[in-house]
Amino acid sequence: MVYYQKMTPTGYQKIKDEITRLKKDRPRRIKILQEARALGDLSENTEYTEAKRDLGHLQSRLRYLDKQLKYAEIVEKSADGKVDLGKTVTLKFADEEETVEYQLVGQLEADLTAGKVAYDSPLGQSIMKKTVGSKVKVEAPAGEYQVTIIAIK
Repeated sequence: MVYYQKMTPTGYQKIKDEITRLKKDRPRRIKILQEARALGDLSENTEYTEAKRDLGHLQSRLRYLDKQLKYAEIVEKSADGKVDLGKTVTLKFADEEETVEYQLVGQLEADLTAGKVAYDSPLGQSIMKKTVGSKVKVEAPAGEYQVTIIAIK
């Protein structure tokens, strides 16, 4: 069974951009490794060890990102008035006066400090497919709480 990772078009492009950047950096890292290897005894050559490790990290990251793109399911925003992946929602927490905005994104794109919450997080799952005015109970590991959906963009 293949598990496809849902993501927004922006998240997909961000991964493609990182792959491009890493591929451009690979020749430089290979050159550093070759220069370190030319220094002699590899058993005590810290420059060689570090360069080899850095190149290995780069290659590993490229494989990981390629796999993310291979199994990506890009979800476009719909205009159905319901909370869904890629949309921005304004929420009011039951115990607070202020509202907060979150964009629902795929797991790889989630960044709470940037206002991006994963669609499969407890909050994301609770508000998915709901409409403006819905009062939703969120069951999170730290306890349950209630939010009201104020707006959907």
